[in-house]
Amino acid sequence: MMNQPVNSPQFFLTAPSPCPYLEGQGERKVFTHLVGDKAPELNDLLTQGGFRRSQNIAYRPACESCRACISVRILATEFKPTRSMRRNMALNRDIVATEYRAEPSSEQFKLFRRYLDSRHQRGGMADMSIGDYAMMVEDSHVDTRIIEYRRRTEGDGLQEAPVGELVAAALTDWMGDGLSMVYSFYKPEETDRSLGTHMILDHIARAQRLGLPHVYLGYWVKGSKKMEYKTRFLPQEHLMAQGWQRFAP
Repeated sequence: MMNQPVNSPQFFLTAPSPCPYLEGQGERKVFTHLVGDKAPELNDLLTQGGFRRSQNIAYRPACESCRACISVRILATEFKPTRSMRRNMALNRDIVATEYRAEPSSEQFKLFRRYLDSRHQRGGMADMSIGDYAMMVEDSHVDTRIIEYRRRTEGDGLQEAPVGELVAAALTDWMGDGLSMVYSFYKPEETDRSLGTHMILDHIARAQRLGLPHVYLGYWVKGSKKMEYKTRFLPQEHLMAQGWQRFAP
């Protein structure tokens, strides 16, 4: 696998399992490994083709009777925030975002566990240990970074890194045509801040500053209330049978 050309990865199919988003549906995935010097280029191609990355695996749904999972990417260069999004940015102006190499910390894991225990008690990640979290962050052969979001405190800025409370974090891949949000989590008690929205807005702003056209949000699952928020960030494109199509709400 290490020396395979980018255009000839080996693909595998998982066994069927219950769908975590739609009751009564089954889930199946096709996947391949992202390893070696060509992993970044392969990750770009596969992400543009509807795959997602988890550690050194790229996968996409291959369900037999359902096509509800649709890849979504925001057109960052055309994006204009709505009035509610501008309120979100104003409300969170005391949040400092800092980009780091993809290295885990015990502080991140504590926040990650609080988020899972509050929002995803029955998901496939519910039983993740600190070792599992470290693998999720570190096991990457592509350009992956973690962005920490901290509440600004008095006197902050005198140290090498912000020292305020960690309220959110995002694991993100830097790609040739955009940023791909691999996984994000936040302090579940801060419901009034809509920190999930704030992180997406921050990624859009980063993509704009870098001149990158897209922010990849993963899958919008049609019919799942948990995924409805992804269609709020317009304009955006959905990957359909004909290719990437502009989404009309």
